[in-house]
Amino acid sequence: VSLTYRVKSAHKVKLTDKQLLQWMVPILLVMLIYLSTWTLSDTPTAEVIKDGNGLKFKQCVYNWWDHSLAIGEVLFLAWGIRVCYNVRNAESLYNEARLISYAIYNIALVNTTMVAIHLFIFPHAGPDIKYLLGFIRTQLSTSVTIALVFGPKVLRVLRGQGDQWDNRARSRGVTASFSLNGIGLVPEEAPDLYQENEELKEEIQKLAAQIEFMKIVHMEVNNRHVKPKSGGYFSNLNAPAMVQSPLARPGCLLTKPPDEL
Repeated sequence: VSLTYRVKSAHKVKLTDKQLLQWMVPILLVMLIYLSTWTLSDTPTAEVIKDGNGLKFKQCVYNWWDHSLAIGEVLFLAWGIRVCYNVRNAESLYNEARLISYAIYNIALVNTTMVAIHLFIFPHAGPDIKYLLGFIRTQLSTSVTIALVFGPKVLRVLRGQGDQWDNRARSRGVTASFSLNGIGLVPEEAPDLYQENEELKEEIQKLAAQIEFMKIVHMEVNNRHVKPKSGGYFSNLNAPAMVQSPLARPGCLLTKPPDEL
């Protein structure tokens, strides 16, 4: 969606599923290499920790591998928030772009809040509290994301409106990738074909009149053997003709007498 609305040329940007997967594979590949290197070079070990009540439990040791991964995720999430802000006014079918933005904002807010709770409110929490915080964090981020992305579509299907947008878009040659980023967005009401035909006829008549005017101007300006007709564009024989040349700059007038034209 961001690439589509940032394009500065007149042509459409068509993003296929294959192109999107080509962008996603490097992201997953980086994570795979990082986790594999971490596992082979520094296998995680467990340490014994006491909670506030003196109960002992084991937990994996946190080191610079964990901190580096957390910093990378924060930066990646910040980039996602920036992209969502850039497409905040973009239109898309099913309002999907805005719902995805809400999901990313929600993930950032939930994770920031849960980390703050874990560090400042329950710094020495036991395993039960840690699992509870992890459960709440997962439900408020992942489950809410799934509900925001797929909920409106499921609701349309249950209401019997699942194919309403697709059929209209398909009739106008709009592909699925265009539907995602709002290209070819079709209004709810069916277009008035009679009115559209009348508007097209009017535009064609205007273009035909302009072409005829240009033909007459070129013929009389560039051919001195053709005399101006009475009632034509250059029929003022008593005074120099103030002829506006279509090819001249705005405000540039031809002031030669008709005979010289």
